[in-house]
Amino acid sequence: MSGGRRLRKPGAAEPSRKRKAPSAAPGGEPAMDVAVGRRIRDLRRDRKLSLETVAAETALSIGFLSQIERGLSSPSLRVLATLADVLGVGIAALFGSSPGGDAASDSVVTRGAQRPELKLWRTGVSKQLLSAAGADNKLNLFLVHLEPGGSTGDELYTHDGEEAGLVLDGEMMLTVDAETWSLKTGDSFRFASRRPHRFSNPSDDAKAVVLWVNCVT
Repeated sequence: MSGGRRLRKPGAAEPSRKRKAPSAAPGGEPAMDVAVGRRIRDLRRDRKLSLETVAAETALSIGFLSQIERGLSSPSLRVLATLADVLGVGIAALFGSSPGGDAASDSVVTRGAQRPELKLWRTGVSKQLLSAAGADNKLNLFLVHLEPGGSTGDELYTHDGEEAGLVLDGEMMLTVDAETWSLKTGDSFRFASRRPHRFSNPSDDAKAVVLWVNCVT
């Protein structure tokens, strides 16, 4: 399985920015990292996959995967996309349950106060799931927030499916294959997720907000 392959990004790398860690779980790790790690572990066990098997499929070390599952490491969006591929799900399956939501009653409608959220706090990217959560969903709608300087990382990555989006506010730099575009409010995009890609917010002081659709094929 070739999901989430790391590829070299064209051009110079962006400087890293230190970000404040969010609230911690009882053990001291950020609560969101613990929740995501637990979800990844549960999906892996449901599929009867060993850490060794997942490590071989993703080219990630067993130690790093173990840290992710225990909430000791905050994975990037690229790493999560890689793991979702190997687990045979869309990235939406890695979200926790809706706050105060009922999965059965919310399968059609998702209330604004009940959106599951995935905050990748180290990279300045957060995703709110606007559609119902579930491992079997093929089409998922997100509201993506990019903090100033937020980025998926310097490396291009790939995963299963197709994606499209609309920039609602701010500016986003999108790289697909060897070409990079600056997208501003009102600009939209669409591409096959197997094409190497990355995205970032080039602003030093303004957040970017993007309505994003992912379809798992």
